[in-house]
This record gives sequence, structure tokens and C-alpha cells, in this order.
Amino acid sequence: MSPVSVRYIVNDVDAAIAFYCQQLGFREEMHPAPPFAMLSRGDLRLLLSAPNPMGGGGQSMPDGRTPGPGGWNRISLEVAQLDVLVERLRSSGVHFRNDIVNGVGGRQILLDDPSGNPIELFEPFAV
Repeated sequence: MSPVSVRYIVNDVDAAIAFYCQQLGFREEMHPAPPFAMLSRGDLRLLLSAPNPMGGGGQSMPDGRTPGPGGWNRISLEVAQLDVLVERLRSSGVHFRNDIVNGVGGRQILLDDPSGNPIELFEPFAV
């Protein structure tokens, strides 16, 4: 499978790099300028962009709208031992939007990165 790229708008690229690498096991691939970085985890490339009037993924739209973090679309990371990971993240001060819920195919929970972008942690039911 070829890598899939997802872009998140973040308030602070350095804080986002630290969060994703230290808390969720991503690896920094490149950080060529303050408003941009590329991270990876398996086949996922996470492109981090800060709002930036000079161009790139964080630039304003022609109608003047400015990209911002947050919303409900999210990346979903498959994990093992969801309860253990959630406890570790909570003790690190990570903000969760909900508690663990049971879904059709597994258990999941939503957390926010430092800019408020949602991340789903998903533990599939054993087959």
C-alpha cells in the first residue's frame, strides 16, 4: 500500500511534532520551515501546516477564509491495549472529547492534538 497523506492545520507546528512523535509514535520526516512539517506512522503521512499568508497548505483562500484547526473529520489510529494507552495519555494531560465507547467493529475514543484537531484511537474486536 502506498502512503496516504492527511493535512492538519495546527497553531504551533513544533508543539504538534512533539505531541505526535512523543505521544502517538509518529516519526518526523521533514521540517523545512517553521509553518510546515511531515510526519509518518506506518502508511500514514501527516502534513502539519500552520496558518501562513506566504503560501502552502496554511494560506488563506481567495475569498479571505483562513484555514484553522479543529472540526470532526479525523485520522483513526489502530491501537492495541486501548485502556492502557488512554490512561497513559490522560496522565500526560491529553484532552479527550469522550470516554471509550464500543462500536460495531471495536472500541474507540476521541482525543485532541494540541491545536484541537481530533484523533480517533481504535482497538478492533478480536476476530
